[in-house]
Amino acid sequence: MHTSHPKIGEMMDDYEEWNKNFKWDIPEDYTIANAVDEHAKDRGKIAIYWESAEGDSKIIPYWKLRDDANRFANVLKGMGVKKGDRVMVTLPRLPEVFAVQIGAFKLGAIIVPCPEMLREKDIDYRANNCGAETIVSSPEAAEHVDNVRDKTPLKNFIIIGGERDRWTNYEKEVKQASRNFEKVDVKATDIMTINYTSGTTGDPKGVLHDHKWMYCFYKTNAVYWWDAKPDELLWSTTSPGWAKWFWSPLGVTLTVGASQITYKGRFNPKKFLELMEKYRVNKLCSTPTEYRMWAQEDLEAYDLSDMKKFLSAGEALNREVIDRFKKAYGLEIYDGYGQTETSGLVCNHHGIKIKYGSMGKPMPGSGVKIVDEDGNVLPAGKIGQIAVPITHPGLMVGYWGGKKLEDIAVNGWYLTGDLARMDEDGYFWFEGRADDVIKASGYRIGPFEVEDALVKHPAVVEAAVVASPDKIRGNIVKAFVILAKGYEPSDELVKELQTFVKNETAPYKYPREIEFVDELPKTISGKIRRVELRERERKRKGM
Repeated sequence: MHTSHPKIGEMMDDYEEWNKNFKWDIPEDYTIANAVDEHAKDRGKIAIYWESAEGDSKIIPYWKLRDDANRFANVLKGMGVKKGDRVMVTLPRLPEVFAVQIGAFKLGAIIVPCPEMLREKDIDYRANNCGAETIVSSPEAAEHVDNVRDKTPLKNFIIIGGERDRWTNYEKEVKQASRNFEKVDVKATDIMTINYTSGTTGDPKGVLHDHKWMYCFYKTNAVYWWDAKPDELLWSTTSPGWAKWFWSPLGVTLTVGASQITYKGRFNPKKFLELMEKYRVNKLCSTPTEYRMWAQEDLEAYDLSDMKKFLSAGEALNREVIDRFKKAYGLEIYDGYGQTETSGLVCNHHGIKIKYGSMGKPMPGSGVKIVDEDGNVLPAGKIGQIAVPITHPGLMVGYWGGKKLEDIAVNGWYLTGDLARMDEDGYFWFEGRADDVIKASGYRIGPFEVEDALVKHPAVVEAAVVASPDKIRGNIVKAFVILAKGYEPSDELVKELQTFVKNETAPYKYPREIEFVDELPKTISGKIRRVELRERERKRKGM
């Protein structure tokens, strides 16, 4: 398929030449399900090496992934699921996730990925917002689903890895289903996923992507950032509930036809290094938080001689960590940038010089520029928003039940909300957010959600939530809280509020620090000045 740019594994060294030769050539019927079927023709090609913290393991060839996806597509069809229907998936890193997603895509259904940590409020909101009638869940998440099932349009409940009343057992149904599936006509322009993302205010929005999103990763991320090859073993440490799962495990590894590791277990720096050594990983993509934790280990004690490349995404990575990895393994860490709403936009390209601290250069075919608030392109050295032309095929179609891409465009651009400047050599340098979304440990957290949870507690009158710099996580969630009468600040109350937030929303969003204050900085119109609080935190921590 790569006819107008470097083939997978055959990189050119000239960035200008890449841009000159690049053309989008998206097949009308491209889907990742079709790509998996093509790779499955090679009976010896391995798709997934899976392992769990409990010591279980599986090896899944592409042909078995295809067959299991066909079986699950038949299960969904038997339940009455049809093209365009929404299927919520709230699962940990299980090998079945791939078959569930690919099977749904074969049917033309739309996947709604949900982090397994979501609680009743989040499940209720998403199911009702997108009108989902089907959910695939782990036993742990199923309990939260059951608590709100009667408040939602959900009617098909599929559980993986256990038995539960009023739930259909995945393993049993898939085993009985046919491995042959009658193909449904699915186009590259048909909707593929609804990824919910948090903004600074209001409820999460459902970002719509069509199937050509996957082709954009195949054509750019896989080539210019990963330099991914079909005979390599890749590992992206992300989880199925996040957009990054579609960026790498699906968008790069499965489109290219490479093999990948999937590990079900909490992050442990030593364990993850052991897995890299055990499976002889060739390329790794992880978060800056994980790299920072690895940098504190005895890296030289692990034989990673098969490793060819480290990649990082989510936030800026500090120079000390980059130097530590280069000292241990002689390899650079290649940063990459994009959003839930996009495919890859800017990266440290394979084959070009890395400027430490820089995001890299725009991807070929991206058309990315730095613009002012009116969408006018800015010259080198000027700070503005990172902007993408709305003709980019990797951009979202729009928001579920909301505005289309064209409706939010500014002078023909999609504005990312991220501030950056471009230097004279064309490298981008991140300058911060144009809004208040918190990036912590690779997660995007809207302060409104945390504040809304806090004020539900009787002790809290008002709250403001901001990012506070942290050496390990990049940022942590910090809350400034005004207490109600009759309550006094205490360590016990801090713990009580943290636990309360964990129960109200996804646990990763809870404030790791809480400061009790008498008042919050506000504008004349009464809006909280979070920028002032963020600046206060940066000065306090000297960062």
